[in-house]
Amino acid sequence: MTDIDDYDRKILMALQRDASRPVDTLADEIGLSRNATWRRMRRLEEAGIVTAKVALVDAGKVGLGLTVFIAVRTDRHDAAWAEAFSKAVARFPQITGVYRTSGELDYLIQARVADVAGYDRLYKDLIAKIELKDVSASFVMEKLKETTSVPVS
Repeated sequence: MTDIDDYDRKILMALQRDASRPVDTLADEIGLSRNATWRRMRRLEEAGIVTAKVALVDAGKVGLGLTVFIAVRTDRHDAAWAEAFSKAVARFPQITGVYRTSGELDYLIQARVADVAGYDRLYKDLIAKIELKDVSASFVMEKLKETTSVPVS
């Protein structure tokens, strides 16, 4: 479903700001009836455009104050290795994103850990699970922007 209209866009933007609001409040905000808003929300969910409604947790306040980006290079590019890598990284709850990339890197991993020692444990556990050619890490010193929202306008 790619044919979304302005009301759908308003719903999507509002849900990305706060999905916990009652449908009545959302309907008032976007200028539709409660039932029309609810039907549109269901349609967006059924189409897979809205994939989840979640609570965002402040990682620092739960002891995971260090964000690390891990650059991975591999000599292996076969399907079996890629599947093993995918399964390996899925086992680590501190890994919050894994991306296969173009260019010099093969994969970029985002993780949340308590500190550098926490990263070291993650690194050692990761290389014990899967063979990697090169691993390097960059630690986030300052977060300038981070969002879960995507522009739908």
